[in-house]
Amino acid sequence: MNKLYQNYLIRNWQPSDRLEASNVIKSVLQEYGLPWQPQEADQDVLQVEAFYLDVGGEFWVVEDLDSHKIVGTSAYFPIQRGTNAVEIRKMYLLPSIRGRGLGKYLLQQLEIAIANQGYQEIWIETASVLKEAVKLYEKNHYQLTSGVETKRCDLVYVKKLNMES
Repeated sequence: MNKLYQNYLIRNWQPSDRLEASNVIKSVLQEYGLPWQPQEADQDVLQVEAFYLDVGGEFWVVEDLDSHKIVGTSAYFPIQRGTNAVEIRKMYLLPSIRGRGLGKYLLQQLEIAIANQGYQEIWIETASVLKEAVKLYEKNHYQLTSGVETKRCDLVYVKKLNMES
């Protein structure tokens, strides 16, 4: 993955991104009063290779081309629930870059990458306090369902991909 959006480069995660990417996620969680859980829900961002890359998933970072700082993350990995499914995880943007359409663009790019891998369903767990994220998923045809598996989340969405073509 190497895509430009405005002045941001969306690229594949590299091991040197580990600390900076985890700090972005920790910062956004704290902004919304959600706990950083390095031994539980956030173990995956500290072990990207094992949780994403080694199992056929992807982990992307959003780099500000002016400061060369990581300002966002997004990822997905295959999961056992649903039919030929993945879960989108760790989709976070720092407050300074929100409201520019980047979240929508990231979600679209994730969906394209996931469809290109032949997956049929996308699952997303989130917390209702992440109002902007909830609105984004609902606007993009994710359907509320049941079966939350992550302690700090209280919502789970699913979207079936159109496999015609």
